[in-house]
Amino acid sequence: MKHRNAHQYHTGFDDNLTPLEPLDLSKINDFDDMLRSQSLTAFGGRTVGEAADTLFKMITDKNVFVVMTLSGAMTPAKMGLLVCEMVERGFVHAIVSTGALMTHGFVESSGRKHFKYNPAMSDSDLYEKGYNRIYDVIEPEINLDETEGIVHQILKKLPQNQILTSRTITRELGQWLTENTKERGILKSARLMNVPVYIPADTDSELGLDVYIYLLRQAIEGEKPFQFNPLLDLQHYTELINQQKKIALFTIGGGVPRNWAQQVAPLLELIQGRMPKNKAPKHIKGIRFSYGLRICPEPVNWGGLSGCTYSEGVSWGKMKLDGNFSEVLQDATVVWPWILKAVIQRLEKRGIKKIKKNFKLTEQLEKVAKLTGKYKMG
Repeated sequence: MKHRNAHQYHTGFDDNLTPLEPLDLSKINDFDDMLRSQSLTAFGGRTVGEAADTLFKMITDKNVFVVMTLSGAMTPAKMGLLVCEMVERGFVHAIVSTGALMTHGFVESSGRKHFKYNPAMSDSDLYEKGYNRIYDVIEPEINLDETEGIVHQILKKLPQNQILTSRTITRELGQWLTENTKERGILKSARLMNVPVYIPADTDSELGLDVYIYLLRQAIEGEKPFQFNPLLDLQHYTELINQQKKIALFTIGGGVPRNWAQQVAPLLELIQGRMPKNKAPKHIKGIRFSYGLRICPEPVNWGGLSGCTYSEGVSWGKMKLDGNFSEVLQDATVVWPWILKAVIQRLEKRGIKKIKKNFKLTEQLEKVAKLTGKYKMG
């Protein structure tokens, strides 16, 4: 067996390796300092520090369109204002979410409260009292009943020939919040900043059930129900992404929102290759994600998309091989606030409060937008 030659040992500096540094609390004055220091430590601390670096790079790249994907009970867990911060500061330009997250967020931003779960109360007691439990959070059923009334009020005012999609519904909910509430809220911030919010699995939530109940009531009462076409969401999002120079992902959790947002890259490739010869839309181009930051505790070995690595996404044609990606396998309610606050402080030290980017709707996207506006298709 060949033995190593001690005279040929490298120092680390010989190969341009980055030296680690002890975490010195005496030199740390804010979250930015802390995460900068953690990026030069190891294990979970380093991934959190490097995540802040990745987020800073993606939002300050003037050509990058950032898509936020959200899953998990982040709004009843009181993380909703973090989304508002990222939208209002120009960090994200489109949102893909679960319906439940947006439903509970609407409850919150319309002035209603969630509560701490009292373990002394059994789940059967909670049911009888109209308390819905989300681990250690209580969502009173009365909140959802009142939200249903607002949703029906909004739908009743829409033109009868409008084709509904999740994007048009979330836009109208955001408009209602801007006109009727003082509180901040995700859909309100998104409406004010012209950030589209898509819910791919829209019927898998209380919000989806509210819409279904309204349409069912229309049919029973002899009215013509609204049309609902989720493919128009996909078309709108695909056109929006197709127009960008570079794209990035900021992901909390995984599931349907993550995959729906990511699959746009293979979809654009399929459109180019599957259309009849010389019939593919000439404006369609290929694009893959250049940046990504994922915060989710699920391990990769379970095989689910929530734990899927960005490297695996390269094999599907979703991510660029040479992209800038960070993955933090931690509870988002713990590390997301640290990362976001650190990046905000890093920007403020440079005199930057908001990121200003101008992503205009081109003529092609305007046409797609009209399909889900006040007019019928065709």
